[in-house]
Amino acid sequence: MSNENLLVGIETSDDAAVYKLTEDIAAIQTLDFFTPVVDDPYTFGAIAAANSLSDVYAMGGKPTVAMNIVCFPNCLNIDILGEILKGGADKVIEAGAVVIGGHTVEDDEPKYGLSVMGIVHPEKVLKNHGCKVGDVLILTKPIGTGIVNTAIKAEIASKEVYDEAVKVMSTLNKYAGEIIVDYNINACTDVTGFGIMGHGYEMASASDITIKLFKDKIPVIKGAREYAEMGLVPAGTYNNKGYLDGKYKLEDIPEWLEDALFDPQTSGGLLISTPQDQVQSMMERLMKLDIKPAIIGEVIEKGEVPLVVE
Repeated sequence: MSNENLLVGIETSDDAAVYKLTEDIAAIQTLDFFTPVVDDPYTFGAIAAANSLSDVYAMGGKPTVAMNIVCFPNCLNIDILGEILKGGADKVIEAGAVVIGGHTVEDDEPKYGLSVMGIVHPEKVLKNHGCKVGDVLILTKPIGTGIVNTAIKAEIASKEVYDEAVKVMSTLNKYAGEIIVDYNINACTDVTGFGIMGHGYEMASASDITIKLFKDKIPVIKGAREYAEMGLVPAGTYNNKGYLDGKYKLEDIPEWLEDALFDPQTSGGLLISTPQDQVQSMMERLMKLDIKPAIIGEVIEKGEVPLVVE
């Protein structure tokens, strides 16, 4: 069903829906939840909330209200649920939004996330398509959190790696998002379950161009290479590879990096396609953030495949 006020729907696999309310305000609507990626309930809640809020920033908006989505076993102490909700609520507050309720169902395994509404000016919506030849691609967080989370679950990850992964996953994309909206961004998405390759493919195919990623410039979270070489690779990595079969080309990529490229991310960074003349100013501001961005590629004329890594 079409609607003239639906500015962004499901057609291009964008990060959230956008519905125009007035000439100056459009509502962004998104929802996400998942099973625990760490054992600490408060930390899990914070990471899940940061992940859910991310879609609003990827659309160029500001979160306003959020509702909890909870699945919880009755065999677990209710205090655990309280800590999960507290972790999520603290991230919502950090985002400048308000938790207004939610819904809980009994389930065999805990799951948590948020349904989030944000606002954006209808003419300033960022979309995952619109890349132009000559654009520079910027990534605001390192990849490899899925691999590290697999090591965490196997109780192999060191404390140093664990702490770094938690910092990356629990950091809101708010801070990068507030910077990039001051610039003319041609396309933007956040890197989550489909990995950098999957979300890069969505940008490229929807924009009718080819994205070239620089293998030596892609930031990888601490520990991800070591754990990938040990075979601690999540099943979602192989699902992502299968989905993208025939849609990419890799040039002399080591196996561990290939796994990282397809690694499903939890609360990953923003992938931004922006004109060359804005890069220096934007990067100077982004580099002041705790988690440093990286220039990881460029947009080129449409080739044989939508995505090339070399």
